[in-house]
Amino acid sequence: MKIHQEYEVQQFNRLYKELDDIYHEIALAIGVSDSAFEVLYVVCILGDGCLQKDICREAYVSKQTISSSVRSLERNGFLYLEKSGRDKHICLTEKGRQFVEQKIRPVVDMENGAFLEMEPDERAEFIRLSQKYVDLFGKKEKELLEVLT
Repeated sequence: MKIHQEYEVQQFNRLYKELDDIYHEIALAIGVSDSAFEVLYVVCILGDGCLQKDICREAYVSKQTISSSVRSLERNGFLYLEKSGRDKHICLTEKGRQFVEQKIRPVVDMENGAFLEMEPDERAEFIRLSQKYVDLFGKKEKELLEVLT
């Protein structure tokens, strides 16, 4: 069965996948899983001591996946958990700090560099249109789920 898909949607999906593949290749190159990369990336952005639930929110990754990656990173000496009531703070060990500085920080710098090569009005338009697409897609998802469930 062949289903029609708009050419522009196909192009967008290919670009999204290509971007996802770039991050996957980076994770492979630095020797971590995609989810471990996400954890370390978000810790790099939010700062040492951020909450596990913040990582889930920022990375758009399930709680189970993040929890599993955190346990693995903890076993491998990259981080440790500090409990504060019901919250779990993610804290980098010295090994983790060095890894983030040497391997994750350059990725953030690369992203910033690529984004800043666009003109300010292009960046604003890119963000505006991306947000519009996410909003419309989310609305369509809700409509579809009402029909399917």
